[in-house]
Amino acid sequence: MENGIFICCFFRISDVQTMKINQTILKEFILVGFSLYPYLQTFLFVVFFCLYLLTLSGNLAIIGLTWVDRCLHTPMYLFLSALSFSETCYTLTIIPKMLTDLLAKKRIISLIGCGLQMCFFLGLGGTNCAILTLMGYDRFLAICNPLRYPLFMTHMACRKLVASAWIAGFFVSVIETALIFRGSFCSPNLVKHFFCHMRAVVKLSCLDSELTEFIVTVISVSGLMGTFLLIILTYVFILSTVLRIPSAEGKQKAFSTCASHLTVVFIHFGFASIVYLKPETSGGDDTLIAVPYTVITPFLSPLIFSLRNKDMKNAFRKVLGKTVSLNNLGLLLHD
Repeated sequence: MENGIFICCFFRISDVQTMKINQTILKEFILVGFSLYPYLQTFLFVVFFCLYLLTLSGNLAIIGLTWVDRCLHTPMYLFLSALSFSETCYTLTIIPKMLTDLLAKKRIISLIGCGLQMCFFLGLGGTNCAILTLMGYDRFLAICNPLRYPLFMTHMACRKLVASAWIAGFFVSVIETALIFRGSFCSPNLVKHFFCHMRAVVKLSCLDSELTEFIVTVISVSGLMGTFLLIILTYVFILSTVLRIPSAEGKQKAFSTCASHLTVVFIHFGFASIVYLKPETSGGDDTLIAVPYTVITPFLSPLIFSLRNKDMKNAFRKVLGKTVSLNNLGLLLHD
């Protein structure tokens, strides 16, 4: 009988030790990233690096032109420059680390670094959604309530709305990140992604990962779909107002002011919905599916807003003309 108790206690102690070994507290993660495609890494580095430079150039150009040209000191361009700044920070959170890992042998990120990257990624993504919603609201007021528009959309009101977008985005991201990092993480420490994506990290949690993933996904999808439905609702009112405009020229002008924004909205929310609403797949598929949302969308956004905007083109020509004139004046003085 005593031998039986001793053997039982021995196995229980062994089980506890095994659980402790399996639940080793991790202090760093290894990002699998594009290591699944070793022959493509140099090519991917060149492509992503070029896209990153173009994205930075486009967003910084929008911010600079809005700051310099007084003709662009309007609510619409204030929201656009706020979106460009948010997307610049968004790409800084993900792409430099991704580019480094494409050339590095060790793709390690600390636990704190992973949490910060996730928090900023989710916060800036939520901020982008909120600012796109504000841009839709701005177009709604300008077209549906043109007489009240100057009263509602003052510069102070725009600044408060942009600040609210940042607060809302990071309020949600802090909650999501805290839920994921509230416990320890178990081995193995392989994150099957090129950054600390919440669905990849939450699977390593020693706690109930399925429940945590469900809660975080519900929060993300609710925010994503909520802002998207608000934008669609504003465009329903805009469409009903535009259709009542008697002149074809007036309709075309109204639609042209909304075309760029609506295009970016469908690209942004379309790629985001694929990431968050897709069923469970392998890590490699997750990596490839996230590329459009993290790399291509920030690249297309300033391109669409710049190419389809006459005021932005005119501002660029003015700045370019002033630069050429100053250069010519400098050459004359030098001679």
